[in-house]
Amino acid sequence: MNREQRHAGSGPLPAGAPFTGDPSNAASSNAASATQARAKEVSATGLGPWPGEDPLEAARIIRGELGSPHLPFLAELPDRGVGSDALGRTASLLEELAVDVQPHGWRLVDRPGKDMRRAASALSTDLNVLADVVGAEDVSAGELKVQLVGPLSLAAGLYLHNGERALLDYGARRDLAASLAAGVAGYLNRVAAAVPGARLVVQVDEPAIAAVLAGTIPTASGYRTLRAIAGSETLESWRLVLDSLRAAGAAEVVVSFPEIEAPIDLALSAGADGVALPLKALTNRQWEQVAGAVEAGKQFWAGALDVPAGGPLPKVAQCVESVWRPWRQLGLPPSLLGAIRVTPSEGLAGHTPAQATAVLHRLTQVADGLNQQALG
Repeated sequence: MNREQRHAGSGPLPAGAPFTGDPSNAASSNAASATQARAKEVSATGLGPWPGEDPLEAARIIRGELGSPHLPFLAELPDRGVGSDALGRTASLLEELAVDVQPHGWRLVDRPGKDMRRAASALSTDLNVLADVVGAEDVSAGELKVQLVGPLSLAAGLYLHNGERALLDYGARRDLAASLAAGVAGYLNRVAAAVPGARLVVQVDEPAIAAVLAGTIPTASGYRTLRAIAGSETLESWRLVLDSLRAAGAAEVVVSFPEIEAPIDLALSAGADGVALPLKALTNRQWEQVAGAVEAGKQFWAGALDVPAGGPLPKVAQCVESVWRPWRQLGLPPSLLGAIRVTPSEGLAGHTPAQATAVLHRLTQVADGLNQQALG
């Protein structure tokens, strides 16, 4: 389906109405301004998880491979253990809520325990190391991305005192969203101090969102599933966190989804600057939503590089074509390719540092290939 057919021949674009511009929505206006501020050039970034336990090595590799115009990121190093996983790191940011690790996972508790302190300490170490690496560079920091788990997946991953997931309880979901929104301000202030003058980008990960909205997450007993969360509540939770991120200095906020039933329009309605999605299973309908988002000035982070467990990486031409072919079929002009950042289809923690480094290098080559297409 080409551009003219989408806009005239066969009815409206499926995701067009919810997010293409409510002038009264300040978050949407700010998002558009942040998007326009970035140079219109395809760039590359990673999703956050990184192999190994050494934050210094990770920072040097990532910043070395993802120099301008690409987007370096603060690595998550889950190999270090409890507290360095994405869920534990995000939980350590919560204001006036505490967590600790129990046999079934992270649980909300009355006061911070050793596991929450360990998570906070690991994050402080990573920021201090990043500041040292950036301070030793010859050029000023241009951009930096950090990641955090979004409020719905956070509620799905944390447990209450009774052993059920926090997602079960409306009050717990509300309190978690508010606590996260309050905690991100201090976090971004610390990041900004580590990379003075850098443009801050935030990736909000919602890996459990499809199950949350579909009501397929099991209860503690395993005999039932938790009730589906309404789209309206999801929208308000995201808006609360995204507005706080923006108020704290985030220039760009992107919501990252798995490929299954990604609620693209909902995230953009909440004020996100764009979405991150792996390409390997994107449906025609999702591509239509992506096209509408790009035409509305939003960003698309394309998971264009599948990383095999072993063997060679996909060829550059193959990855470029995985983006360029549907782009042409949708009637999108080459001039809009600058809305894209290319990423791996998943995090890189399960690979060796050498393999992860090769992935970043290949991503920059893919970005170069797409920029060549944009030039015609």
